Amino acid sequence: MTTKKYAGTWTALITPFKKDGGLDEAALRILVRRQIEGGVTGIVPIGTTGESPTTLAAEDRRAIEIVVEEAAGKVQVMAGTGSNSTREAVTYTKAAKEVGAGSCLVVAPYYNKPTPDGLKLHYAAIADVGLPVIVYNIKGRTGINIDTDTLMEMAQNPMIVGVKEASGDIAQMKDVLARRPDDFTVLCGDDAMTLDLMRAGGDGVISVASNIVPREVSTLVRHAAAGEWDEAEKVNEHLADMFKKLFIESNPIPVKYCAARMGTCELVYRLPLCPPTATSQTVLDTLLKDYGLLKDTT
Repeated sequence: MTTKKYAGTWTALITPFKKDGGLDEAALRILVRRQIEGGVTGIVPIGTTGESPTTLAAEDRRAIEIVVEEAAGKVQVMAGTGSNSTREAVTYTKAAKEVGAGSCLVVAPYYNKPTPDGLKLHYAAIADVGLPVIVYNIKGRTGINIDTDTLMEMAQNPMIVGVKEASGDIAQMKDVLARRPDDFTVLCGDDAMTLDLMRAGGDGVISVASNIVPREVSTLVRHAAAGEWDEAEKVNEHLADMFKKLFIESNPIPVKYCAARMGTCELVYRLPLCPPTATSQTVLDTLLKDYGLLKDTT
């Protein structure tokens, strides 16, 4: 089994809001405790699954602080601190470091479409804060792909310790795995590709599905990390329908709906995100019942 510090199962945590739209601190604490009980390696608050484009800096700091408090050293905390403004990302990263996050997840700058040189300067500035950086490559949401040559140059910085690969391109992922430094962690950013990436030598996942099934996703990753491929395949097959249906609308709309139906948070989003359509709600309710996660029949 791999011994990389950042390997394993990380939950890209949803951010619970109260009906008045504010941060629901009590619900956030409950969500974190449930993740710890589910056996995850770490928690990622205020990532894009946590609706970070719509949260305020003060809310981000408070949410990360709460997660660190509840984690209490039992699991790691990797704070989402990305922005398409380098200055803002540096500020967010400093705040995360101050409240005790152990690392940070930094999404590629969206919309700006910086050149490779711009990307390297962006991540270098954030790394200078002194908090270990996981690069987040998700071209489908940012409009830019971090190519392997650029990433490998970044990886020479001792504070840039890994990548969350959500390019959707398994060939690119395998190229990263083949060329990475020995201590550079490669985490999958797409639940449905976790097993494939780990078969190729990847180290784990930053998962959306683990918001609602932390133990099952943790079990999948643990089997894969140990090379127990038959067992990992069984868990992956069991979860395949969930991995698909949690993305029937833009993430995190479906997973937050599921969490609300399970009673762990209010069904409150920040615009421009909104609740799923009635059709999607029916699909998700059926999904929850099929997996034994929805106890009522309403």
